[in-house]
This record gives sequence, structure tokens and C-alpha cells, in this order.
Amino acid sequence: MPVVELHLIEGYGEEDKRRLGHALTDAVRFVVPAAPEGVVVMIHEMAPDAYFRGRTTKTPAPALPDPAEVVRRYLAAMEARDLDTARAMQGDGFLMQFPGTGPMTELSDLVAWAAPRYRFVTKTYDGFDAMPGAADAAVVYCYGTLSGEWLDGSAFSGIRFIDRFELVAGRITRQDVWNDMAEVRGRT
Repeated sequence: MPVVELHLIEGYGEEDKRRLGHALTDAVRFVVPAAPEGVVVMIHEMAPDAYFRGRTTKTPAPALPDPAEVVRRYLAAMEARDLDTARAMQGDGFLMQFPGTGPMTELSDLVAWAAPRYRFVTKTYDGFDAMPGAADAAVVYCYGTLSGEWLDGSAFSGIRFIDRFELVAGRITRQDVWNDMAEVRGRT
């Protein structure tokens, strides 16, 4: 039974500690074949005046937002065409790539690219997977199916998709999209 002990300066909320417990459990299970209930995570909190580094007390940094929730809010804003809200979730150097495109950096470019392809698209999500990425990045995959309307007014649904996002400091810096839209459109 793996046991993980974590010491934190007081100040993190219950949700932050729950996320830490889940993440540490998952990290252990990535290497050790243990059931979730077989991994023990103990979080010890200490008062800020009981922790010193460099002869001074420290306060905890705020927790980063849940990257999967950031991606969910971003995709909801994009679906609603609330580009200002979506843009506010992007980080420095934001880059996106969709099937058949080169890299794009502006949401207006994406809207222009989509305009001659379909009237609208909605996503039905089967899941979101979040994990640490390289350096300071978090990686989120979401997957499911696309529904919407072609330019001629006919409906489509059940088209597979997967999106991969990178987030740094809680902001989206990259989005890569794969889907079967061209494959399905070629058969209709």
C-alpha cells in the first residue's frame, strides 16, 4: 500500500486539496499497480509562521485552476461565439491548428476558416483527460462527437473529434484539433 505524505502551508481550499489528493493518487498509480483505495495520501498543513525558508516565513502561492475546467469554459465560450471570453483564457504565444490548416494565432482566423465549411458545430463530450506536460505545461485532451449544420442546411452528427490543449499558468497556449469531418463530408 503506497503512502504519500504532503506538507502544505495553510491557505489552500478544500477543492485544491482534493485535486492534490487525486493527482497524487493518479501519479502513484501511473507507476504502481494499486487500486485507488490502496493509495494513501496524507496532507499535513502547517501555519505560515511554522515554515521558514531563507530565514523568512512564506505564504502559499494560489493554486492553479483545474486545467480541464479552463478548457471546458473556453470551449463553451467558443461554441457561443463569445470570442472575447475565449481570448481572455489564452496565454502568451497562443497557437492553434485544425485539420487542413497551418498554425493560427487569432480566433477571427478560425472563424473565417470555418465559415465556408459549416454553419455551426456543437460538441458532445465523452471525456476530458488532464495531465502534466513538459516543463510547466498542463495537457488536456477532450474527445467526443461533433454535431451541427452544413452550409446547405443539412444536419450532421456523430463525427468523432479529439482536441489537445496545453496550458501554462492556467492559460491556454496551444490547441490542436483532429476530427473526421472531412471524411464524413466526403461521403455525403
